[in-house]
Amino acid sequence: MRKILHIDMDAFYASVEQRDNPDLRGKPLAVGYPAKRGVVAAASYEARKFGVRSAMPSVTAMRMCPELVFVTPRFDAYRSVSQQIREIFTRYTDLIEPLSLDEAYLDVTANLRGLPTAGITAAHIRQDIWAETALTASAGISYNKFLAKLASDQRKPNGQFTITPQDGPAYIEALPAAKVHGIGKVTTDKMARLGIVTGADLKAQSRHFLVEQFGKIGHWYYAIARGEDDRPVEPNRPRKSYSSENTLLEDATDAKIIEAEVRERAEDVWSWCEKTGTYGRTVTVKIKFADFEIATRSKTHPSLLTDVHVVVGTSLELIRSIFPLEKGVRLLGVGLSNFPEADTSSQLSFDALLGAPNLIP
Repeated sequence: MRKILHIDMDAFYASVEQRDNPDLRGKPLAVGYPAKRGVVAAASYEARKFGVRSAMPSVTAMRMCPELVFVTPRFDAYRSVSQQIREIFTRYTDLIEPLSLDEAYLDVTANLRGLPTAGITAAHIRQDIWAETALTASAGISYNKFLAKLASDQRKPNGQFTITPQDGPAYIEALPAAKVHGIGKVTTDKMARLGIVTGADLKAQSRHFLVEQFGKIGHWYYAIARGEDDRPVEPNRPRKSYSSENTLLEDATDAKIIEAEVRERAEDVWSWCEKTGTYGRTVTVKIKFADFEIATRSKTHPSLLTDVHVVVGTSLELIRSIFPLEKGVRLLGVGLSNFPEADTSSQLSFDALLGAPNLIP
């Protein structure tokens, strides 16, 4: 049986800013841009008390917290600290799967320090992170990735939580279905209509029923309701794309509703870009129509897209290419791909597109 850790830095970008600038400590802080079209990349715990969160439009964040302080992102600084943290991980295991700059899975079944338990290993890692970076981390410990990630949220910030094989089944049964990875708001609502509210309700369903109702992901729901997640920790797994999709509550034909959803999907993708420090050149918009026909539109830029306005603008340009609509739309998605092998490509800024007004939302 594996011993898996999920290490998650606490409010990473905001914590780095507060560490480096004492004047920001204790204040509600957002990393991002306060511009009309800006998006919050990260929020301090002081800001989260007001409901401010990552991927939220800056104007919404300022409305929720008038005292919010915005700080311009310093991704070089975040990447440098992230590298420090990953070096600490290598002292304990060779099996490290980074998910972003601030979180990773570690397989410590055979840890390099010979520590007796995964919990002790997690505590040592967190102590080293604090001693060397003056930042706190939280840890989830369990026998698979699914439960380790859930566990890391239980004692945030600056804590750790273990879900043992003995505790796993009861923990999952008491879990709200909405907490299951892969279940979004639309699926949560559908499950509620089917009487599936908790992990116990999910476990009571047959595999056939879940696949019939939810498609292929029904296999995943069936497995994790029983605490089964055989995914290994995969060191240096290259990601080829990232996407954000959402099934609409009702089929849409109104261009404004569709464009608003595409903008939200694009901003969600951009939030991931900023969090991971990963940028691509190809934007793809996915459309699933009411009759389940699927169409995609893509555009590849000559340089890396490192500005939210370019990603959003390109996404809107692509969705506008399908107007006027002949039938309703039930699902919309935005994806980014064509990541570089190394971060050596030139970058495309918003200013570079000022001469192309059709790309600007």
